[in-house]
Amino acid sequence: MAANTPKIQRKYVPAEFDAADVAQIEPLYKELQERAIASAAELEKWLLDLSETAAVIDEYGARRYIDKSCHTDDAEIEKRYMHFIEAVEPRLKPIFFALQKKYLASPHRKKLMGKDSKRFFVLDRSWKTDVELFRDENVPLETQVTKQVSQYDKICGAMMVDFEGKQLTMQQMAKFLEKIDRPLRQRAWEASANRRLRDRAALEEIYDKCRVLRQQIAKNAGLKDYRQFAFKAHKRFDYTPEDCVRFAEAIEKTCVPLVDELDRRRALDLGLEKLRPCDLGIDPKGRPPLEPFKEDQTDVFVEKVRTIFERIAPPLARDFESLRTHKNLDLASRKGKQPGGYQCALEESRQPFVFMNATGLQRDVDTLLHEGGHAFHCLAASKEPLVFLRSAPMEFCEVASMSMELLGSDYYDVFYNAADAARAKRSLIEGIIRFLPWMAVIDLFQHWVYTHPGQTADQRTAYWLSLLDRYSGKIDWAGYDELRQSSWQRQLHLFHSPFYYVEYGIAQLGALQLWLKSRQDPKKAVANYRVALSLGGTRPLPELFAAAGIRFDFSTQTLAPLMQALGEELARLPS
Repeated sequence: MAANTPKIQRKYVPAEFDAADVAQIEPLYKELQERAIASAAELEKWLLDLSETAAVIDEYGARRYIDKSCHTDDAEIEKRYMHFIEAVEPRLKPIFFALQKKYLASPHRKKLMGKDSKRFFVLDRSWKTDVELFRDENVPLETQVTKQVSQYDKICGAMMVDFEGKQLTMQQMAKFLEKIDRPLRQRAWEASANRRLRDRAALEEIYDKCRVLRQQIAKNAGLKDYRQFAFKAHKRFDYTPEDCVRFAEAIEKTCVPLVDELDRRRALDLGLEKLRPCDLGIDPKGRPPLEPFKEDQTDVFVEKVRTIFERIAPPLARDFESLRTHKNLDLASRKGKQPGGYQCALEESRQPFVFMNATGLQRDVDTLLHEGGHAFHCLAASKEPLVFLRSAPMEFCEVASMSMELLGSDYYDVFYNAADAARAKRSLIEGIIRFLPWMAVIDLFQHWVYTHPGQTADQRTAYWLSLLDRYSGKIDWAGYDELRQSSWQRQLHLFHSPFYYVEYGIAQLGALQLWLKSRQDPKKAVANYRVALSLGGTRPLPELFAAAGIRFDFSTQTLAPLMQALGEELARLPS
């Protein structure tokens, strides 16, 4: 979908600037590097010029990534994306590192911080960390990682399943997992899983290459393992790896028993002695799948989600409509399209782009509500002049998105009658309860992978299976041993961004708190939400949570009452 880009008034970067041409980029960075700075005001102007340059280049790279996501089978698009990854980004990283050092060395920095101490404290802390981590020798290694991850996307985007006389994407196959006909459902699950299995060895090889490269990146930065590197790179100033392990233990204590009870009731409703993997997506009462919209009616889908946002708060609907106005939505599933969904900030345009694979499932509604929350965050923070301060820590970015799923669930009647709206809400709440143990599995898996550098594939598989036994041991995988062993490969975060998954769990607790507050005072809850979004990344993580009226805490003390509230909500909903 061609973008309808808002007109941008540049103040520093030339209008005809080509962000794919390093020969045009380097003179701008050279001028910034050599510019004399005689006051705090001149330092701030220097930052603004650097921000504009970075935003232009960032948006160019984002658009190349979006194009690649939408058309993984287009050689020309891939060529342009790989040119940016291989020829542009590696050249710019050491230059930008030098500019960060120039800022940190400026004698006028303290006076600038005095002007707005909280805002520039965040920038200072972030850039100091970047400077501590940066090594010239890591630039080509990071490029190699990106190329490997791109290959993972290409393999996954090419996965098609021959089923019932048609060639279907993996996303389209998911519809069969909601079918009442159990033999059909099982065949569909097996067909999809076996299709993934065909690429198991290739994906295992890609993962090992990425793992080894990342370990070397950490070693080059003077750190003992990639876990240390990732925590610093993700700017996790407010919690530790040990906190994450304790979070996982709290989930095992408070959530896993709830999941076991959900599974027990599901098996009872379905008349089954044991649940198989194909039994988790079906309605336990044997009702036909929810169909919020027809697969070929994405316009209807978008309009109804806009109505939900209107009912939460009219300003949100106006923000959402701007995505359609600027043609920043690509929602339908098709061959050659990367799996998954995301929101991508176009930093120069200060507009969000939303990508997903909609096939007419209830989860598509939740996905668009989720990505809509990210889009609202992008738009709310867009007034911040420095691109480096627009993005909040991911733990709060996901509060923005997950809150929209929960708040939007009160208005599922836009798509359904009352009974089906209740079904959809029950599905969302059960999904949250089920998600937290899965999040713990993915997070703990990464902790082990990146603190055991000499591991073999067999050892990695054994640890993966031990986690599944702890957190999801009640599902019957008999006859599916190889499929269970490789089931981690479908989690793209493991390839794309190691350790970026616990954020979802932390944020889910924040979103649940905000949802409960909305029960008491919906207008105040949404107002606090929007104020917090507008802060972008100008405040530390605990302050962003506080601005939204919620606590930054993911201990048992917070988790247990939230799980109790979800259990009570399920009890209120008709089954």
